[in-house]
Amino acid sequence: MTTEQLPAIAYTQAGPLELPAATGRAIGILGTGSYLPDREVGNAEIAAATGVTEDWILAKTGIRTRRYAAPDQATSDLAAHAARAALADAGIRPGQLDYIVVATSTPDHPQPATAALVQHLLGADGAAAFDVNAVCTGFLFGMRAATGMLDLDGYGLVIGADIYSRIIDPTDRRTAVLFGDGAGAVVLGPVEEPAGILGTVLRTHGDQHRTIRVPAGGSRIPARLLEREDKAHYFTMAGREVREFVAAQLPLSIKEVLRGTGMAETAVRHFIPHQANGAMLRELAPTLDLPQARLHLVVERYANTGAASVPIALDAAHRGGSLSTGELVLLSAFGGGMSIGSTLLRWSR
Repeated sequence: MTTEQLPAIAYTQAGPLELPAATGRAIGILGTGSYLPDREVGNAEIAAATGVTEDWILAKTGIRTRRYAAPDQATSDLAAHAARAALADAGIRPGQLDYIVVATSTPDHPQPATAALVQHLLGADGAAAFDVNAVCTGFLFGMRAATGMLDLDGYGLVIGADIYSRIIDPTDRRTAVLFGDGAGAVVLGPVEEPAGILGTVLRTHGDQHRTIRVPAGGSRIPARLLEREDKAHYFTMAGREVREFVAAQLPLSIKEVLRGTGMAETAVRHFIPHQANGAMLRELAPTLDLPQARLHLVVERYANTGAASVPIALDAAHRGGSLSTGELVLLSAFGGGMSIGSTLLRWSR
């Protein structure tokens, strides 16, 4: 069987789950969109607050600028902007949506779900809306959830959106240099085979849950117990442990999704990873055994935007004309939990 004859499958930990093939259709990406706030924050501003130099930030992260949300913007606002762009690209009206999934670890409120607010902002009455929190891997978790629920004549909207500038200690050089704010979105719906989402592999390594976290603000350490000087409500990350996790687990994730879909490493034409750290990604890329794949990075301009980073990079590749119909595109992400995932799709635009 050639790669062109392979059916579209959704690959999970339990094994391949074949989508209905009799119709000759599968679930794929119909449109993409992204939104970056207006305020651009350069390395000079970050360096002044963290006590490092601009050159140190660039060398360690590959980041030159990032965007910060305006004081009156919440995660739902960024998400709605990206969603409108994706819907316009797909030619789909909000009222046609069956599901809205928002992947975020910086929701507007503990409850209700940020997705409910996005549904209201879009006027997508009737769509089921819910949030997913797998931190920076959340967008891939959301895509898998939506794909599993959609019928072959339905439409889903998956958004990754985060405002990390609100949970970062601005004086902490370990985190403040890395993060920015933004949102990215895709519209999912029926495409003609062999295009579509071919497979997804998701994993969580809960024994490493302390590697990336915001300790306070939930039920274990309620916000009301925090002292003003306490920084437990800030995002924390053990950078060395994150690098070790990614170096060990990312190649395995990629090999698993390729094996599950029957595709060879040489068939992948585009690799769009979570934009965690430009220096780290450039160092890791040669170890991933993807010789024909173009590495897509927007981290230099936008930094790490959490769950938004993969769809923002995907939208940049699409709107920049880099993706051609029939090409294999590999999406990979990793984040708190510790979570990791990879999705392989055949582009259909």
